[in-house]
Amino acid sequence: MLETTMAAIRPLDEQAMAAAADVQRRLTKPAGSLGVLEDLSVRLAGLAGACPPPLPEPAAVAVFAGDHGVHAQGVTPWPQEVTAQMIGNFLAGGAVVNAFARQAGATVTVVDVGVATPPAPVGAPPSGASTAGAAGPRLVEANVRRGTRDLSVTAALTRDEARAAVETGIRVAGELVDAGAAVLLTGDMGIGNTTPAAALIAAFAGADPAAVTGRGTGVDDQTYRRKIEVVRTALRRHEPDPADPLGVLAAVGGLEHAALAGLILGAAARRVPVLLDGVIAGSAALAAAAFVPSATDAMVAGHRSVEPGATVALRRLGLTPLVDLGLRLGEGTGALLALPVVAGAVRVLHEVATFDSAGVAEK
Repeated sequence: MLETTMAAIRPLDEQAMAAAADVQRRLTKPAGSLGVLEDLSVRLAGLAGACPPPLPEPAAVAVFAGDHGVHAQGVTPWPQEVTAQMIGNFLAGGAVVNAFARQAGATVTVVDVGVATPPAPVGAPPSGASTAGAAGPRLVEANVRRGTRDLSVTAALTRDEARAAVETGIRVAGELVDAGAAVLLTGDMGIGNTTPAAALIAAFAGADPAAVTGRGTGVDDQTYRRKIEVVRTALRRHEPDPADPLGVLAAVGGLEHAALAGLILGAAARRVPVLLDGVIAGSAALAAAAFVPSATDAMVAGHRSVEPGATVALRRLGLTPLVDLGLRLGEGTGALLALPVVAGAVRVLHEVATFDSAGVAEK
């Protein structure tokens, strides 16, 4: 499945991009006045092979959840049980991602790809929560293993386990697109998952661990220093080769990171845009680009996370974040907030009049 998906990823359609750029020049506005949104609309036309490209609706958020053996190194003060408990919260509709998804009319699919303990029971929806505009959250049980191994001691995953997680993401992407999704949004949940994210970004970007490791949920100085050293130790132990993305994911990645890389590859193969969330998505996007460089054509950077690795990842990918709000929650929240911006970029090509059609004089 991985190889056939990679083979299906093709470059952008130059003819559709040229048509979109021509339309942008003729719309009733100063040329270039919409900044990066004009470039985005042109790229999405190239991805779709049509001008104008389809509106990015309906939208589907895929929240991949997993646990991490490196939790044993004290890289976070949060107990590992929170991962499964938050899955229950997602399914009950009580998390921030649920609130933002309801606002955007997006569906939420939660994928257990590597949670250490079975998810907590689903409770009642939060009081006052409106369910209008989006179907209720659903759970996909696709657990590859009950959490990764400790990446600072041994490889986090075997190559077969990493492949299984990547292919889970590919399958989820295909199922969501087949169900009608016109844009996919990345989400994640996993206590301790910013540690493997930092290791992945350092490996793929050739960056120093101190430059890409952040405070995650807000750790103190002592824990932060320990976290950097854990990442440094893992990279020194495994010496991951960025030319072997599956090997990098196996050595220092997480199951949710690998699955997100698969989701991105699956979206690119189906020529559907994928809106990236924060640092976890950025690390997964680097893996996807290492598999197939042109997979970046399908990526849209939703926001700039305050995690330093996110900026390094986006710079490496050549992506400009659409919003910068100081977010570091994950779950897909930043991607959801950026969704209306993406929709606006496309809607301009659909609805704004040209100078000729509106009878407006050009300069």
